[in-house]
Amino acid sequence: MPNFGYILLLIGLVLCTYAACSAILGHHLRNPRLALSSQYASYGVFGVLTCSSAVLTYLFLVNDYSVKYVQHYSDRSMSLFYKATALWGGQDGSMLFWVWVLSVWGAIAVYQNRNRNQAILPYSIVALMGVNIFFLVTIIFAANPFETYLTAAPTDGEGLNPLLQNPYMVTHPPTLYLGYIGWTIPFCFAIGALAHGRLDYEWIASMRRWCLVAWAFLTVGLTLGGLWAYEELGWGGYWAWDPVENAAFIPWLTGTAFIHSIQVQERRQMFKAWNLLLIILTFVFTILGTMMTRSGVVQSVHAFAQSNIGSFFSTFLIITLVVSFGLMIWRLPKLRPQHALETTMSREFAFLANNWILLVAAFFVTFATLFPSLFKAATGQEVNVGPSFFNQWMVPIGLVLLFLTGIGPMMSWRKSTWRSLFDQLGIPSVLAVIVAIGLVVWGVTDIATVATFALCMLVVATLTQEFVGGVKHRLQKADNENAASALVTVVQRAKRRYGGYVVHFGMALWFFGFGGNAFKIEEEINLSQGETVQIGDYQLKFDGLRFDDDGQKKIVEADISVTAAGSGKELAAMKPARWFYRKPEDQVTTEVRKLSSLKEDLYLVLGGFDAREGTAALQVKVNPLVNFVWLGTAFMMLGFGIAVWPERKAVRVHVPIWRRVAPVAVSTACIGLAVWTSFAAFTG
Repeated sequence: MPNFGYILLLIGLVLCTYAACSAILGHHLRNPRLALSSQYASYGVFGVLTCSSAVLTYLFLVNDYSVKYVQHYSDRSMSLFYKATALWGGQDGSMLFWVWVLSVWGAIAVYQNRNRNQAILPYSIVALMGVNIFFLVTIIFAANPFETYLTAAPTDGEGLNPLLQNPYMVTHPPTLYLGYIGWTIPFCFAIGALAHGRLDYEWIASMRRWCLVAWAFLTVGLTLGGLWAYEELGWGGYWAWDPVENAAFIPWLTGTAFIHSIQVQERRQMFKAWNLLLIILTFVFTILGTMMTRSGVVQSVHAFAQSNIGSFFSTFLIITLVVSFGLMIWRLPKLRPQHALETTMSREFAFLANNWILLVAAFFVTFATLFPSLFKAATGQEVNVGPSFFNQWMVPIGLVLLFLTGIGPMMSWRKSTWRSLFDQLGIPSVLAVIVAIGLVVWGVTDIATVATFALCMLVVATLTQEFVGGVKHRLQKADNENAASALVTVVQRAKRRYGGYVVHFGMALWFFGFGGNAFKIEEEINLSQGETVQIGDYQLKFDGLRFDDDGQKKIVEADISVTAAGSGKELAAMKPARWFYRKPEDQVTTEVRKLSSLKEDLYLVLGGFDAREGTAALQVKVNPLVNFVWLGTAFMMLGFGIAVWPERKAVRVHVPIWRRVAPVAVSTACIGLAVWTSFAAFTG
């Protein structure tokens, strides 16, 4: 069976090569049958890689420990659920999962564009197959998941890292991959447009939903990663500027800039070269991030082990940069904008400023992440770039972005006047100032914290004003409608606009949650049985230790009774624990317990214990407003769903059912995943 899976990879490599060759030959020889065969070959790549991935999953399920990858990342005590998802638990399998997802996205994109973008589709297929070929070559020659033991196979496996046996880590990697890989499709069509020379808005229009879907999956993936770190690692935070986190965050920044920037090209036929640069950089950053986390260039708690695939990625990265920027330079005469930027008091300039800030943030995070490795390579000495350094620079950048989020929608296309801007921002600005003064009077002295909450109010007020204004205008036109139906009508008639507003509201909730860090309470306490301590508004009583064994691990739990300080009302019985796994040996995990509300989280960690004395060392944290971060992602996905929801007029009898269902299914899945994320965060 392992040999069959490996042969399927070889067949996939042959099909990718044939698809690329037949696409370009069919186009230049004007042979429609040859060109059509390239499309069918791309579907074949999907079929072959699906079978290969299914083979590896089957090997996990039947405990075939003759396969090294299976033996390294599973054992007989694991549940079937974690055995199946161990496919992406390590380097080799996750690479196979990556190229499989790419084949899925590629087959869908080719099928969608079989009757449109005919001029650039052959070149886009060449680019798409080129990316597939790179990953398949890397898998076949450097990361083969079907490699077997030459001697007798072990009777049991080493087991999956217990830190990865977590629902968030089951959903986080594939969601992140869907986002990462989703950017490959717009990139390949951008290369196709550059290669052919057809550089109007048509190719971007056909890729707009692809960009939104990739951005949505990447956003949810980052959030799930933050939840995993928050609940599994036991340090009480969700973002520490870890290199693996940064590797996914960087393309999110440039992708966000691209989504904003293409609106200017759609409206004003500007930023053509800029948009191509952004989509190229977004794809390049996905490859760079993958190389960073898989080649041992950077060290992280959830990076993959050091391997020899770095040279493959470096070569592909160089080829991508040379080809992409070479095509851009060649086509520069066709990339001139049809209109010039008229004034800084315009929405075009607001988008441009937004893009520059996002791009600066992306390059800063990239440099700061790679600096320790670059410094060590140059000097042989080690240096650490910690969260405080990132925050020192990224907090001001984030505040500028939040400010632009508030004022950008208020600006008009081409030119705004100070009077109109003052009229629109007057009330929101007053509310923001009131919030700032209130915080200072309350005793908050940190400028960044005050600015964060004030700007959140500015954004929420401007967005509320936009919705209220739209409803009022609708009610003036339709006397027989109430406010609720008018709101639905307004949103339906401008889904992209109001969906974007909801996304911006979610971003304001993000920052509102970030601002809560300024009020965090952290204490480390040692308790004897029956002892009570007060932390913030909570009173904790240590009722004793409990020991258990489920066959896979030994369990130590601390029984903590939580009551409200002052009133004595019982709130919860919390059981923070430490789990000692048998496989891998000496692997210990910290099982956090938290009491969640919209106001704050009470976060308990069992740091240590003394079984003989019956004492426990607890790390207690009160994290204000943290759940607004997860809630912000849910609102972002709601806005995404609104923006991509299909128009009614697009639903006709002759349209295939899957094309009607697919956008609804994808948007519903993203919204559902975000809602589940928020629910899981609250329930623990």
